[in-house]
Amino acid sequence: MNGRIPAVVLGGTGYVAGELLRLIALHPQFQLAAVMSDSQPGEPVAVAFPHLVHAYPDARFSSEDQVRKLLCESDGCAVFSAAPHGVSAALIDRLLTACERARRSPRVVDISADFRYASAGAYAAVYPHAHGAPGRLAQFTCALPEHLDKLATPHVAHPGCFATAMLLASVPLLADGLIAPELFVSGITGSTGSGRKPLDGTHHPLRHGDVYAYGALNHRHVPEVRACALAATGVEAEFAFVPLSGPFARGIHVSAQAVLRRALDTGKLLEALRAFYRAAPFVRVAGDAPRVKDVAGSNFAHLSATVRGRNVVVLCAIDNLTKGAAGGAMQWMNRMFGLAETSGLTASAPGWT
Repeated sequence: MNGRIPAVVLGGTGYVAGELLRLIALHPQFQLAAVMSDSQPGEPVAVAFPHLVHAYPDARFSSEDQVRKLLCESDGCAVFSAAPHGVSAALIDRLLTACERARRSPRVVDISADFRYASAGAYAAVYPHAHGAPGRLAQFTCALPEHLDKLATPHVAHPGCFATAMLLASVPLLADGLIAPELFVSGITGSTGSGRKPLDGTHHPLRHGDVYAYGALNHRHVPEVRACALAATGVEAEFAFVPLSGPFARGIHVSAQAVLRRALDTGKLLEALRAFYRAAPFVRVAGDAPRVKDVAGSNFAHLSATVRGRNVVVLCAIDNLTKGAAGGAMQWMNRMFGLAETSGLTASAPGWT
């Protein structure tokens, strides 16, 4: 590794895994040591991700046994899990158990939902199966890097992509006591948020040129948003959330509406948002409404807000694969290894995507 930090990606053939691989290739400290795929062990990484052929011309997917051997023989590995919900927890548990026997201590950031809840019961209330590793839950913290100064656990669970945008928009208002703790949120997401396997919701002829709601007031990210908002602010808030599918591949745009507790104009609210995120290098607060094209493909989040009377709306645009998943996970891993939080993540959005 030539003094660089070995990075391992689990669940290696999905869109989030592909984004992780792209970010690792650009990172000054992390170097890919293995990418695991149960379905394609031994196959070239570039077959699954042709756009990464120049970064990984010779890399091949590894099996779980190969990854376990690597982790047990190496110390200080950075493990990113992009494995599916319901699979990631048991996989991470098996690998960490083997590492503990070998007296190795990798750091893990899980991008699935498996460690976002404090208890197995809370997880099972949202997902229709038992938790895969309930004994590991206490070893994970679920939070955005912008909302937690000090990490008290060895591992992190990154919130979901919609949850990331909702939390960025709502936590400052709740933390400063500016609003009644009831928010009405609508959010539109690109098709990559539904994963790589073609479904009716992502099939291009059905999604192109169309916008439609799904899971209205019943989206699975809402319980984790409530839990993360409570942990970040101490406020128990309710979120009435309507998600929408958009006719584009990457990006999320969220509108979070609430009622102010005290009189405040738009300028003062923007000042409050800027003050809250003054130490957050990836959050930009501006008077103009955020646009998905300005952040898609980057780790930046653009926020704005408007007040009329006692009504307030905060707007947030992020990239679902980067800030909402792989990039946010990289932020955490940078911090866990004592690196600058911005390492490998400062590239601007390409625009015109």
